[in-house]
Amino acid sequence: MSVTHIKVTQDRQYFILDINDKMNFFVVGIICTFLQFSCQKSPSHQTLLPNILVVEVDGSLGQQPLNCLVSAEELMRRDDKGQDIFWKKNGVEDTQRGNSYTITLEDSLGGGNYTCHNKDGSLLNYTVVLIQEDQTKMRKILVKTEEAEDYLKCSAQNYNGEFGCSWTWHRSRIGKVTFIRARRLEDGDTQCSVDTSGQHWTCSSSHRNFSCSVDRTGNQISCLDEQHCPYAEESQQIHITVYVKTELFLVENYSKHFHLSAIVKPDKVEISKINATMIKWTYPSSWSSPYSYFPLTFQITQLRRGCKRCGNPCTDSKAIKTLTVHSTDICSFEVKRKAKTVCVRAKDALCDSQWSEWSHFRLKRNKDNKKNKHKRQHYRNRE
Repeated sequence: MSVTHIKVTQDRQYFILDINDKMNFFVVGIICTFLQFSCQKSPSHQTLLPNILVVEVDGSLGQQPLNCLVSAEELMRRDDKGQDIFWKKNGVEDTQRGNSYTITLEDSLGGGNYTCHNKDGSLLNYTVVLIQEDQTKMRKILVKTEEAEDYLKCSAQNYNGEFGCSWTWHRSRIGKVTFIRARRLEDGDTQCSVDTSGQHWTCSSSHRNFSCSVDRTGNQISCLDEQHCPYAEESQQIHITVYVKTELFLVENYSKHFHLSAIVKPDKVEISKINATMIKWTYPSSWSSPYSYFPLTFQITQLRRGCKRCGNPCTDSKAIKTLTVHSTDICSFEVKRKAKTVCVRAKDALCDSQWSEWSHFRLKRNKDNKKNKHKRQHYRNRE
């Protein structure tokens, strides 16, 4: 009886030596088939919505099974027991038949819209499969281009529980928000759903509800923690995750967690003129009240030049002097005689958070009055 020698290398390749009969070829074929399928990893996956499945891949060969009819009773009630069910990927019919379908995953391929149909072509079910590259690999890519933690830029105008997050895409990229999850870290199981427009999301747990909306640009969301109390201590951070679908059924997700006090950024203050030497400003109308409980700190800068061509004279010009003022009411300020522009901005007085954008007020000196003053002085000298 002949002996078959099989050598299996570390990368699962095999070499066959001294095969002398058909039986040995048959045995080797079985072993090789086993080795091939045992190397295919079962990828991790999660269901975002009832018909949206995200599969994480790492570049190795893998398989992902799909079922057309999930209920065993529904399958057994069919006369054909599911044998006549056929499948389509992105509208193109596939050769696989039956209730089960196997997706072959290689690199970042395998995503698509998978539909299963009756023999007469009527739709039974569908699953949108989105491919997500391994998160470790994605983080390495992001570190080279920008910090992953800072990819989402979030801010809040006040402490009422509302906040917004935005992100910047390269102009050559196309992406669409596919899923949003918002919760407090203390919340347990959180279920998220979307309305028929695909723009308004609700995330609910036993403790609270979040509602989020995508703006028209598709690069910004606004959210509200409906149970947030602005007068209570914020013990738990908010955790926001945005899933964005790109080309070829690929998906990326970006997360950020924060306290509202860390991202609060007041709106611009309103400046007005009292007289030739005095100005005043008020708290932003969107800021939380009472102001004694939510005080602001103001920074005032006076500029000698108006800088009409500057986009923002407060950042593009050299200041005479910068002052910091604490106030819980309308503020008034005497302007230096040489100042041409006054700039004011605000921030939460009790937290190390962001400054608001600068507001500026241009001071118009009355040139006619100066000319009349010189004329009067000229006549007096002649007398």
